[in-house]
Amino acid sequence: MKYVIAIIKPHKLDEVREALAAIGVAGMMASEVKGFGRQKGQTEIYRGAEYATNMVPKVKVEVALPDSLADRAVEAIQQAANTGSIGDGKIFVLDLQSALRIRTGETGETAL
Repeated sequence: MKYVIAIIKPHKLDEVREALAAIGVAGMMASEVKGFGRQKGQTEIYRGAEYATNMVPKVKVEVALPDSLADRAVEAIQQAANTGSIGDGKIFVLDLQSALRIRTGETGETAL
């Protein structure tokens, strides 16, 4: 099993969700987060005054998957989240040791 974490631009969330659903991903989690990478923040204008923010709003998408879907999910996220500009985000793939569905007690891939 794999655990895929993607940090994307907020306006790309619906496209990523649709792309994952199209390849058969049954569920995902999304959280609003802030951070920075190579962008080093951004400049904004508020009430006529320009100021720099060092944390950029992003969305963190998390998906637990069977190994057979992981590569396709990463490709789907990359294609759906890509705008071609700086700050498109990152995708991390981690090995997932175990999963347990609380309601039924199912474990492993059947719990996903």
